[in-house]
Amino acid sequence: MFVMAGYLMVIGCVLGGYALAGGSFAVILHAAPHELFVIGGAALGAFLVGNSGKTIKATLKYVPSLLKGSKYSKARYLELMSLLYGVLVKARKEGMMSIEGDIEKPGESALFKKYPLIAADHHLMEFITDYLRMMVSGNLNAHELENLMDNEIDTHHHEAGVPAGAIQAVGDGLPAFGIVAAVLGVVKTMASVGASPAVLGQMIAGALVGTFLGILMAYGFVSPLASLANQKIDESTKELQCVKATLLATVQGYAPAVALEFGRKVLYSTERPGFSELEGHVKGKKATA
Repeated sequence: MFVMAGYLMVIGCVLGGYALAGGSFAVILHAAPHELFVIGGAALGAFLVGNSGKTIKATLKYVPSLLKGSKYSKARYLELMSLLYGVLVKARKEGMMSIEGDIEKPGESALFKKYPLIAADHHLMEFITDYLRMMVSGNLNAHELENLMDNEIDTHHHEAGVPAGAIQAVGDGLPAFGIVAAVLGVVKTMASVGASPAVLGQMIAGALVGTFLGILMAYGFVSPLASLANQKIDESTKELQCVKATLLATVQGYAPAVALEFGRKVLYSTERPGFSELEGHVKGKKATA
């Protein structure tokens, strides 16, 4: 929603300011299709050359998700920590082996089914169940587990950042492709140097449209999208770090409520639930269960 609103604001303010200054849209409308063909085609070609097939597929799949709002809300974190609390309380009361069936088949687990928002996230569920499985085995100490978690989170962060890097590379190249389009327009103008000043003026104006479009597309559309992608990647990483802190605290012997506090403190302040809010939520979920 905000992405589309921002795009409309960019277009409205740029073209609105041009109109208020008395600019004529005829020149832009006449030159824009040709300039966009050069700039867009060159940018797409460079994108294909500069990225592997895996990166291209990941980027094309990732871009539509950027048009949606962030899923990392306080409500999501409350549900995540309620799930972790439920699992840890069961393990503490009934023994670690009691959760083996839940983590081996989370889709069939009554415990996990109570939290559909988290259960629907395959990657997050895999992260949680994999480390709970290791905790059940009892073969790893806290330091080994932390190192393994850090490595996996780093890998996740790197993989998630690949589409953002590809988008940013396109944004960085668009101004240069705009100049390429403008230079081609100047070449065309110089080839018609015998024409009247009015015609030459129109041709030069058309050539400058290429520079205008390249810069506008880069800084008004593509680069902001890459920035948004990086912010979403940081949020997804923060969620994994929350799980990591909670599980490590459990391995070190802390009670579920205290372990949950370790995870809560990791979250960004804008989405982090308060202590009393979290306590009331997880205990309310427990009472319902």
